[in-house]
Amino acid sequence: MSEQTPSEILARVEAEERDIVLPRFDLDDAWRLGSAMRSAALDRGLPIVIGISLGEARVFHVALPGSSADNDGWLERKSRVARRYGRSSYGVGLSFAAVGKDFDTSARLDTSLYAAHGGVFPITIAGVGVVGTVGVSGLPQADDHAFVVEHLRALQAELGGA
Repeated sequence: MSEQTPSEILARVEAEERDIVLPRFDLDDAWRLGSAMRSAALDRGLPIVIGISLGEARVFHVALPGSSADNDGWLERKSRVARRYGRSSYGVGLSFAAVGKDFDTSARLDTSLYAAHGGVFPITIAGVGVVGTVGVSGLPQADDHAFVVEHLRALQAELGGA
């Protein structure tokens, strides 16, 4: 399998952002999604933290063996990017890079509060828009992003989403 170019990666992430739209998302769905992510991460031995928010409320959070408080900090910084831009933290970082800019300098945001690195994805409800975020931290950014997308797609299929 050949390595994807940065523009191919950005196109794939933008398609994921367009395509992963849920018919609904409530506290029970947050628990189901977070629990499935935790179970998969434990099975794979992933040293991550997992967080789900609805609006500004944290509705699910877990730290797994091998993760640290640094991962919590990264998760929060990536979540702020996803909330601010209404798209994945990975997509935001890739978008800046695609036009030859660095998010940390070009966004003019406090880098102690914002990080455009992969791992947090907006929770989007059809006909409503972005209502929250789901994310992980602890792996390389592309892997963080892929893990979240994998589980959002599974929830989408379970809920009968697009």
